[in-house]
Amino acid sequence: MTLSEKIEKDYIVAYKAKDKVRLGTLRILKTAAKNRQVELMQSLEPLCDDEYMNILLRQAKQRQESIDLYSEANRSDLADQEQAELEILREYLPQLLDEEQLAAIIEKACAPHIGEGMKAMGKVIQSIMGEYKGQVDGKAVSDAVKSRLQNS
Repeated sequence: MTLSEKIEKDYIVAYKAKDKVRLGTLRILKTAAKNRQVELMQSLEPLCDDEYMNILLRQAKQRQESIDLYSEANRSDLADQEQAELEILREYLPQLLDEEQLAAIIEKACAPHIGEGMKAMGKVIQSIMGEYKGQVDGKAVSDAVKSRLQNS
């Protein structure tokens, strides 16, 4: 079952169960996917899983940024709503790697570029993010790679 089929199925289940939060979140996700289909001019064929994953990642990142902003503004009601939506989106994302796994990946990716120093930061981050899409947090990768390349 493709990601779009799973989301469509879960959307119908949420509709029947009258789960307003899940229904709203999936509706926004489906709308973003439809908009992307229009951008790519392929409205007759569904998006591939990779393209859908990009949309999911963007939506999750938007929710996380909103949570941070609402928390700073002491709007816990809005932050809680965004958090609930983020949890629903995370159900469709791959499991995040733990710190130990991330450290091993960063060490492996940085090894060939140690002599280049900070100039290689972009290449290293791009290779990690491409290979482990959705499994790593971009900010955590950036901070860890920066720390590793500065200490070499």
